[in-house]
Amino acid sequence: MHLPQKKIIELDNVGITYANGTTPFSGINFSVDEGDFVAITGPNGGGKTTLLRLILQLLRPTSGKITYRWLGKEVKNLNIGYLPQKNAIDSSFPITVEEVVASGLKSTSRLFHRRSADEQRTIEETLQLVGLTELRSSGIGQISGGQLQRALLGRAIISSPDVLVLDEPLSYVDKTFENRLYQIIADLAKHTTIILVSHEMSIISQMANRHIIIDGSVHECHAAHHFVRSDCK
Repeated sequence: MHLPQKKIIELDNVGITYANGTTPFSGINFSVDEGDFVAITGPNGGGKTTLLRLILQLLRPTSGKITYRWLGKEVKNLNIGYLPQKNAIDSSFPITVEEVVASGLKSTSRLFHRRSADEQRTIEETLQLVGLTELRSSGIGQISGGQLQRALLGRAIISSPDVLVLDEPLSYVDKTFENRLYQIIADLAKHTTIILVSHEMSIISQMANRHIIIDGSVHECHAAHHFVRSDCK
């Protein structure tokens, strides 16, 4: 018997206006169901990152409401892993690759506190998964942009989040790891709700079950490939 999908994130008539009067979008009605793989694209300046930051509640809407739900009930927080764009990170901050990855642990003993054996094992497994074991002691200012992107990915996935939000995950990543990244995302999609923004949709669009274009408003696209609103059907 087919069971109805459970909404876990709902945007109801959401809009945002910045202090300078700019309004990226308004009147957004959009929901994410448990188990969705939502691929989001659109033109530069169309509001993709703003939409993600609203979904993450890093920004507050100036109109409308954003609701999280879990097990059918409204909740204040979800277990969300977030991979931001690399340029949102201060590479001069004195922290190692291992500490970046460990900072994603959902416990009070993360980072500079004593870690349990299970936590350390999880860190080791995550470093290996993103190919950074040999760079674990390197400061983030000593590694390449692609390596930092991989460390941030490790931080986002280390606690097996229920929802994974990825903002341009392919940025700075070399072609060798890009293929590995596709496999990591495909494996995560089997048990994780994924919301992903990327300009490079050729492979990702084949994994996603929903395609969204944002260009001042949100349009769900049902075409096989989509890059602009006119491609939608």
